[in-house]
Amino acid sequence: MRIRWLGWAGIEVEAEGERVVIDPLDDASAVFAGLGERASECSSPDVVAPLPGALAGMVTHLHRDHADAAALSAAVTSGAPVFEPGDYGGAELERLAIAQADRELGAAGLERHATAPWTSTNVGPFTLTALPAVDGTGDPQVSWLIEAAGKRVLHLGDTMFHCWWWRISERFGPPDAVLAPINGARLTFPHRRPASPLPGVMEPEQAALAVELLRAERLVPIHYDGYALDGVYEPVPDALERVAAASTRVVEVGLGETIEV
Repeated sequence: MRIRWLGWAGIEVEAEGERVVIDPLDDASAVFAGLGERASECSSPDVVAPLPGALAGMVTHLHRDHADAAALSAAVTSGAPVFEPGDYGGAELERLAIAQADRELGAAGLERHATAPWTSTNVGPFTLTALPAVDGTGDPQVSWLIEAAGKRVLHLGDTMFHCWWWRISERFGPPDAVLAPINGARLTFPHRRPASPLPGVMEPEQAALAVELLRAERLVPIHYDGYALDGVYEPVPDALERVAAASTRVVEVGLGETIEV
């Protein structure tokens, strides 16, 4: 199995000559467009385009930096499924952070499939399983386990720390690699007030602990050195150095680079 990092949270996974893609990002600048003039102050991550022809797409959640309709449309074959977490429902304010991606995914005509945690689907040589995750602002989120050719890769999206790690490992076996977010961003979004002082995504040391509890062989850092906006989205400094100091399992993958699992 081969993993290619597309930047931010996007990856391609290849096995037996076939591919699936998770959370690819095309227009990184669109993510904070809803903030108006302040959006121009936000830094953005570097990304690379996914290759065309993927058998399926997956999104961990419908925040715009993880659910880019253009990137998914370019990556998957015509009529291929795109798997996403189920909708919690709710009024307009509750759904504000997912409205843009939801609208764009619908307009793109993608074959969207809401998937509940612990549900598995077979696509080509891959078994794709949605697993529990916790979003920093309370929006629906899952992690994705990709199994093929006797290997397991777990993509954690931008989950907060939780305690399903043992259950995941016991049910499916230790992953060969975990793609884990590490930027520990503090979130102060206008629609979620009062703001929490706690991180809305795992900090480097929390990611290291999660991978240890999962008994995984490798920790591949993602979701760092990208977005930053004072007073809105504030990542921790030196995330990559901190996770490397916290775990001996870290395998750094450069933008667009591939590793074998």
